[in-house]
Amino acid sequence: MMNIDTYKSGFVAIIGRPNVGKSTFLNKMVGKKVAIMSDKPQTTRNKILGIVTTDEYQIAFTDTPGIHKPTTELQRRMVNASYDATLGVDAIIFMTTPVKHVLPGDQIILDNLKKTKTPVFLVINKVDQLKEFNDIDLTIALYMNLYPFQGIFPVSVLEDKNIDHLMDAIKGCLPFGPKFYPDDMKSDHSDRFLISELIREKILVATKEEIPHSVAVIIDSMKESMEEKDTMEIYATIFVERDSQKKIIIGHNGEMIKKIKQFALKDIKKLLDTKVHLDLWVKVKKDWKDRPDDLRALGYSLDNF
Repeated sequence: MMNIDTYKSGFVAIIGRPNVGKSTFLNKMVGKKVAIMSDKPQTTRNKILGIVTTDEYQIAFTDTPGIHKPTTELQRRMVNASYDATLGVDAIIFMTTPVKHVLPGDQIILDNLKKTKTPVFLVINKVDQLKEFNDIDLTIALYMNLYPFQGIFPVSVLEDKNIDHLMDAIKGCLPFGPKFYPDDMKSDHSDRFLISELIREKILVATKEEIPHSVAVIIDSMKESMEEKDTMEIYATIFVERDSQKKIIIGHNGEMIKKIKQFALKDIKKLLDTKVHLDLWVKVKKDWKDRPDDLRALGYSLDNF
């Protein structure tokens, strides 16, 4: 039974430039896939809440879109959402990777974080990729001069290196208090949102060039089948900005859309723990990333970030 006098609970924001491993870290902590992953920049578009609950503490981690120089209205909203996520939290994880010089994107983020009094932890991810240990010492030395970090943790999320030490430090920043979420709750997003993200993830993995940044996915319908027992029927629309992009996603004789559907079904079945019938359609919505009405219709309104 939870003892409110000794139990800790709080909120932690994860911030950093694209492709440093923020979503991988979140999924690792939660023990469930609540944020999609790919090697494409700007994979994460919305703030994603992942909840970790134990007998001693509850932490609500917020994964944020990678900070980058925005060139569209969508990207501008993504960057603003990332900074907004650092407000009112109990701790902030600033995540980067081993570097031999401070990257401009990291410098911009740290300059913005200087306005906060919230404890900030420097987490240097992907140390498993280092060929020489001295490289990590150089990164630490560089970043120590930029910000008064609460703690510095070289980690490998993939290999689970030094994560326990980081978690212990985060717990030390949490206030005593009750749980904010039920024990079995892993994310604040609905299954519909998670399914749309899983479909988008498979498109990111399967396609190249300009396609990933021009794709949005909407779940049109999600209901139990009237004809097939224990089966969920899901109908989704994939939106792109150009006819040429639509042709790429459909592929020759529909091979690409079949591949995307096959890969998505695997994760959706795992998420819902049931049989799934999935229908995918592709439509063109020209320049949707710069149109406020289209952004709102596709789930990227200001209230949704």
